[in-house]
Amino acid sequence: MKNTKIRDMASLAMKASIELAALSPELKNDALNCIAETLLKNKDKIIEANQEDLERSQKENIPAPLLKRLKFDENKIKDVVSGIHSLVKLDDPVGKVLMHTRLDDGLELYKVSCPIGVIGIIFESRPDALVQISTLCLKSGNSVLLKGGSEASKTNHILAELILQATKKAGIPLGWIQLLETRADVNEMLKMDEYIDLIIPRGSNEFVRYIMDNSRIPVLGHADGICHCYVHEDANLDMAVSIVTDSKTQYVAVCNATETLLVDESIASVFLPRIKTKLEEKGVELLGCEKTRKIIPVGEATEEDWKTEYLDLKLSIRVVTGIRQAIEHINTYGSGHTDSIITKNKEAAEMFMNLVDSGNVFWNCSTRFSDGFRYGFGAEVGISTSKIHARGPVGLEGLVIYKYKLIGDGHIVEDYATGKKTFKHIRIK
Repeated sequence: MKNTKIRDMASLAMKASIELAALSPELKNDALNCIAETLLKNKDKIIEANQEDLERSQKENIPAPLLKRLKFDENKIKDVVSGIHSLVKLDDPVGKVLMHTRLDDGLELYKVSCPIGVIGIIFESRPDALVQISTLCLKSGNSVLLKGGSEASKTNHILAELILQATKKAGIPLGWIQLLETRADVNEMLKMDEYIDLIIPRGSNEFVRYIMDNSRIPVLGHADGICHCYVHEDANLDMAVSIVTDSKTQYVAVCNATETLLVDESIASVFLPRIKTKLEEKGVELLGCEKTRKIIPVGEATEEDWKTEYLDLKLSIRVVTGIRQAIEHINTYGSGHTDSIITKNKEAAEMFMNLVDSGNVFWNCSTRFSDGFRYGFGAEVGISTSKIHARGPVGLEGLVIYKYKLIGDGHIVEDYATGKKTFKHIRIK
């Protein structure tokens, strides 16, 4: 039996998306500012709802990393509001002329950016994701159907309510943002290919695969964040200790935290004791390969550890014979998310960044920089490990597509087919 409620929501979102695509940048920015103002005015209500979610989740023994993501306090509210203000300052991604070609005199072809339409996004327990996702969709002219984790139900509900209230006041079409409530709603949404243009799931590989296997709607997949730091033989070891520590411990419950450390065997005996001391000060549990365990006393890392996203104070370590083995390890076990090399050797760094098959490849910096807000994208709807349409942090540019506009003056194909006229194909832009 079809869920008419979800179908009605999707239909309303599609109708709203048509109007949304034509809104002026000024109106969208006014609405974003109104959202920021409304969230700040209602911060006590938001925190109260979040506290209910936290208390319920603690009773349900939700894992600690998820509880950390779930917390939405005054600082988090200030962060998302700051993100909205940054988003307002960004150029509007809609209506940009990407290409201009003169096919013939008076026959002009334009490739112009436009919204995707209706986007369905399923995300984890972080309430801040709801704000980031919805505001990015608004700025890019897309309607959005949102489904957050049930553990954040109260927080998500009030956030969606406040955002809808603010945008209605600003003159944004009703129906552009809708909140789904149950898993059954998600399963129904996956069938709505006549209304929904793109699904973005944020979760494990298994979850993303389930979405792909159960929908005809295109899916922009965000797989596990199995990220690596590789300490090359020519690394500055002080720098390496700092970068690895930040990559692992700055915030562990996120997809861009490092899960595996690769260390060149030529420097392992010097570097491993130093990094062990630093990481254990931060409470990190270390697991290592056989070569690692001969240098420092740590637990044994198995084949499964190389494939694991811990999202916790836990790190696996492998000693490698050189850069080629490091690259092979990453391309074998990594999730295509973010990987970093620490080295003074430019040639080695370029080889690493060219050959590692990930959406984000870094040289001498923490994997934690892999983030839409830090990239200046105005936050992100997720990080894509796909190789089609958008890759890496998906911000505004990843939420628009393009259309071709052809402007003529009575031109007909018959004239060109018979040779009466010929194409000039002059590239203007």
